[in-house]
Amino acid sequence: MTVIEQYLQKSRAILDVIEQQTEQLQQAAQWFAETIRAGRMVHVFGSGHSRIMVEEMWPRYGSFPGFNPIVELSLTFHNLVVGANGQRQAMFLENVPGLAERILRNYDLSDLDSALVISSSGCNVVPIEMAELFQQRRVKVVALITRNHAEQSTSKRADGKKLSDFADLVLDTGAPVGDAMITVPGLDTPVAPGSTVGGAVIVNCIKAEVARLLTQMGQPPVVLSAGAVVGAGRAVDLFERAYDEHAHRLAKLYAQVGQASYVSQGQKEE
Repeated sequence: MTVIEQYLQKSRAILDVIEQQTEQLQQAAQWFAETIRAGRMVHVFGSGHSRIMVEEMWPRYGSFPGFNPIVELSLTFHNLVVGANGQRQAMFLENVPGLAERILRNYDLSDLDSALVISSSGCNVVPIEMAELFQQRRVKVVALITRNHAEQSTSKRADGKKLSDFADLVLDTGAPVGDAMITVPGLDTPVAPGSTVGGAVIVNCIKAEVARLLTQMGQPPVVLSAGAVVGAGRAVDLFERAYDEHAHRLAKLYAQVGQASYVSQGQKEE
C-alpha cells in the first residue's frame, strides 16, 4: 500500500470515529441553533492551527452568520515562521496565563451565548482558560480535541487541568496520538496530520445540522452562496445580508461591554 493509500484509509477511519459521535454532534448543533435563534453568537476559538477550523465555520461559502470567529493573530499567524511574528512567539503566547481573559474582556457575554473551543491536545493554557472563563459566565462550551492525543499529553497549566475539564460536551477529531498518521520507511518521525481532516468534518456536520434546525424553527439562515449556484445577483444580495446580520449580532457584544459610558447608557453628549 502506498503512503497516499494509507493516508486515505486512515482518513476514512476518522470518518467512522466521527459518525459514532452523531448524538454529540446533534447536541452541539442544538445549543448553537438556540443561541443563533436568540440573536446571539456562538464564539469559536482556537490557537495555533486550530484557527483553520475557526475559519472553516465562518465566513465562507456554505456558511451563515451566528458564529463569532475569535482569531488572535499573535497566536495563529504562522506563515513568517521565524523572525518577527514567528512561530516560536506564537507557541509561547498560547501558554501565557491571563491572555484569554484579556481577549474576552472585549465582549459582553450572555448566558444565551455558546462556544466552540478547539485544541487538538487540549493542553495549552489559553484555550483551557478560554473554556473556563466561558463556563464561569454560564456559556455552554463544546470542546473539539483529539481524544487519544489529549489523554497522553501533559497539560501546560499549573494545576494539570485540560480543555476537557471545562467543557459541557467533548468532540473527538479521531486523529492519532501526535496527530501525524503516516510512517515512511527510513524516516523515524511520522508525517501527515489528521486532526484537520476530522476537525473540518465535525465543524461542517454541526453547521449542516444547525442550518436544518434553524430552518425547522422558521428562521432559515442567510447562507453565503456562489453565483454559479444561485445566480450572480442573488449571490451578492446574500453576501450583503449575511455580513450585515453578522455586524448586527456583533454589535450586541460591544454595546454594553465593560465600564458604562454615555453611549452605552443612551445619553447624548452635552
